[in-house]
Amino acid sequence: MSKTLKVDYLARVEGEGGLLVRVKDDKIAEVKLKIFEPPRFFEALLRGRKYSEAPDITARICGICPVAYQITAVRALEGAFGIAVGEQIRALRRLIHLGEWIESHALHVYMLHAPDFLGYEDSIQMAKDYPDVVQRGLQLKKVGNEVVAAVGGREIHPINVRVGGFYRLPEGRELFPLVKRLEWAREAALETVRWVAAFPFPQFERDYTFVALRHPQEYPVNEGRIVSNKGLDISADRYDDHFVEEHVPYSNALQSALKEGGEYLVGPLARYNLNYNRLSGAAREAAQSAGLAGICRNPFKGIIVRAVETLYACDESLRIISNYKVPRMLHAAEVRPRANTGYACTEAPRGVLYHRYRIDDDGDIVDAKIVPPTAQNQKSIESDLREFVSRNLNQPEEKLVWQCEQTVRNYDPCISCATHLLKPSVVRE
Repeated sequence: MSKTLKVDYLARVEGEGGLLVRVKDDKIAEVKLKIFEPPRFFEALLRGRKYSEAPDITARICGICPVAYQITAVRALEGAFGIAVGEQIRALRRLIHLGEWIESHALHVYMLHAPDFLGYEDSIQMAKDYPDVVQRGLQLKKVGNEVVAAVGGREIHPINVRVGGFYRLPEGRELFPLVKRLEWAREAALETVRWVAAFPFPQFERDYTFVALRHPQEYPVNEGRIVSNKGLDISADRYDDHFVEEHVPYSNALQSALKEGGEYLVGPLARYNLNYNRLSGAAREAAQSAGLAGICRNPFKGIIVRAVETLYACDESLRIISNYKVPRMLHAAEVRPRANTGYACTEAPRGVLYHRYRIDDDGDIVDAKIVPPTAQNQKSIESDLREFVSRNLNQPEEKLVWQCEQTVRNYDPCISCATHLLKPSVVRE
């Protein structure tokens, strides 16, 4: 049997990309995840700009996860200048990033991925049969946006994060109204876990190399060492020693690989598998009730993990607000630029995000490197497709193409961050 499965433009992903799977004599001959949007040159844009501009410039890379870019930039630059922020500044940064997790996960679970499992073309069609469910997803996303706005000054591309701290500190009275909203969101997230756990999941697992941050006490958000389930354990300043980016001829986005081991997987599934014991008790209990053990290797069940992480983000946000005291200083110290290189990794909703900046004595950016999670997952996405199609060659072509798209959407790829993604097709020859 030979055939080609082709999707020219992938739907329900951020950005533009396509997919090609070519089958020849019952064997997978070719798999290409094509990202065809033009390169955006943010790293070049940063050269020659002042260090203080980096958080706001990099936030424009993505409208869904701008906080991750801001926080990673400020942490890398603070590392270069030897700045340590206080505990309340650190807590506020964790809070705004958790708000981003809530809105991003709700968007993916309800609007982008759930239609795959329930057989709808999109969430608008799904809303005809599940109006209350879609409304719950929209409200959940709105709560995440409200958290981001309360700390960051606005919902999209927030403007309050700066190197050393914040431009303005929220008063307690500005955060306390979020408590009722987050308490509602917590129940909605719990209901989301129950809802998605009942979806029909393909029987599919692979022996992934999971990579995520790990913090000594916390479920990782803004800090931690880079670890894997196969022995990696490094600080962010060693990232370039272990990871490499490669060009492929059919994509405008670079693909990442481990120098020691090739492809790897970042994102909620990796975070969960490497940090299960750092989740709150309620989140672990919800995961267990949904049928997840401490390890999950089925990428289709990533939608359950996102729902569990949403519940955790609500719980952790409530904890931070209940303990909030307005910091005594807007920022940790006077920023004194010096020639140096700074490194940082955070956990964007889609996985590990890496920034590196080289600064001169005047505080100008000499060089910048930014590696988004989608770039790191591209090789793993292609391997999933190769394995999934090879196991399901006898399925009707229309169903197989549908599941190929679903396989890509398991990763919630942000093509705009990685540059852009593509549309799938399967070719049988």
